[in-house]
Amino acid sequence: MNGHSLRTLMSVTALAVVAAVTHPESRWASAASEQRGSKNAPTFADAVAPILYENCVSCHRAGEAAPFPLVTYDEVVKRAKLIAEVTESKYMPPWHAEHGYGQFVGERGLTPQQITIIGDWLGAGMPRGDLRRLPTLPSFTDGWQLGTPDVILEMPAAFEVPADGPDIYRNFVLPTGLTEDTWIRAVEFRPAVRKVVHHALFQFARGGALAKSDGADGRPGFRGLTPIPFFPGLAPAGELGGWTVGATPRFLPPGLARLLPKGSDLVLQLHLHPTGKVERERSVVGLYFADRPSERRIMTPAVPGLFGLLAKIDIPPGEKAYTITGRYNVLVDMHAISVDAHAHYLGKEMKATATLPDGGTIPLLWIRDWDFNWQDRYIYREPVALPKGTRIDVTITYDNSSDNPRNPHQPPQRVTWGVQSTEEMGVVRFEMVADRVEDEAVLQQAGAAAVKAALAQLAKDGTLKRYLEQSQRVGTDKDK
Repeated sequence: MNGHSLRTLMSVTALAVVAAVTHPESRWASAASEQRGSKNAPTFADAVAPILYENCVSCHRAGEAAPFPLVTYDEVVKRAKLIAEVTESKYMPPWHAEHGYGQFVGERGLTPQQITIIGDWLGAGMPRGDLRRLPTLPSFTDGWQLGTPDVILEMPAAFEVPADGPDIYRNFVLPTGLTEDTWIRAVEFRPAVRKVVHHALFQFARGGALAKSDGADGRPGFRGLTPIPFFPGLAPAGELGGWTVGATPRFLPPGLARLLPKGSDLVLQLHLHPTGKVERERSVVGLYFADRPSERRIMTPAVPGLFGLLAKIDIPPGEKAYTITGRYNVLVDMHAISVDAHAHYLGKEMKATATLPDGGTIPLLWIRDWDFNWQDRYIYREPVALPKGTRIDVTITYDNSSDNPRNPHQPPQRVTWGVQSTEEMGVVRFEMVADRVEDEAVLQQAGAAAVKAALAQLAKDGTLKRYLEQSQRVGTDKDK
């Protein structure tokens, strides 16, 4: 089964499980018999459409990520039972960070009253109401969500993704043509074929440094996982963020930006899913400039390190609560700007908590039910103060049992760390800034030392060699 077909199957199965467990068939029939014909029953025009227009149609409309539109009465009534089920279970609207465990920008979710209205409307027989009373459909930005970019970059040529086979990691070099150092406040990514791209990483390298690699195997780009900042000969090089399914493009907070040195090439790393038919992907990237240099350097600690490679993930078949942990010690006064998490199909729960020097705790992120198909970066409403001496603890739990509807292996199999979607990773990543400019050097030195120590340990036990071999093999015939 190809990656996309598997992903779709897992999502549909999860929905079916939610529906079967939370809503026996008789429940809605009972509600219908009690409320049908009630003069006080909510109608689509007056009660249901305002909820959908406010919370759902940004995705559930033509040309967007959702699989079907929910704009008109006829579109909604066809899926009314499903809507009632997934809203009451809180499967939709998709928001996986636990409400109240950290305060984030743009939190999605329905109130208990809104959920009740949808259920009552279904139970009353889905009355239409006076469609002349429908609220105005919200206006949405077509195309670039952040407005017209300052620079638009496109893959030089389309890459052909085969109909089936393993996931593909492929890097594409996009010359920027910038003649001076530029500070980037946002990057917006637009795939040509949404369903084929699972995630993208934005990196940069010295202009021309990768010219010999791109196209060397006769196809656009070059294969493998490429942590650009750590490769010799590419400097100046670094990271510019990334995109995942479900992510909302956002500007960095005022005063913060990432440096893109003049003459650099943008290196776009794509994780591609075969979909069951041949697809041609030619992604486009928009760069948004800041009007002045960043006031602070953005640090990106990841716990556990190297996407969980340092945690030695090895999940036995049938294990329902396999757990890995990681810790990050805050060496200087800092503020956390945002957080995200990553795992594959077996990921179940992620939790990050800060313990302050005085013993107090701050909740940073809690995802109770991880969904590989909907990943986002969570921006704190207010930057979170993390004084020197704070300890951040991360716990990630996996479910490798047959009870996990997203498990790609039935019956379950042993799963270890790896880059394929049917293998596993696990990490919680932060964007942070030091409170004082002079402390940034301390963090850079500590980070470099930690990476050096980690690589030495991985080299000693042979893990590094296996990782490098695997990372350069992904997407080749040897990986099938």
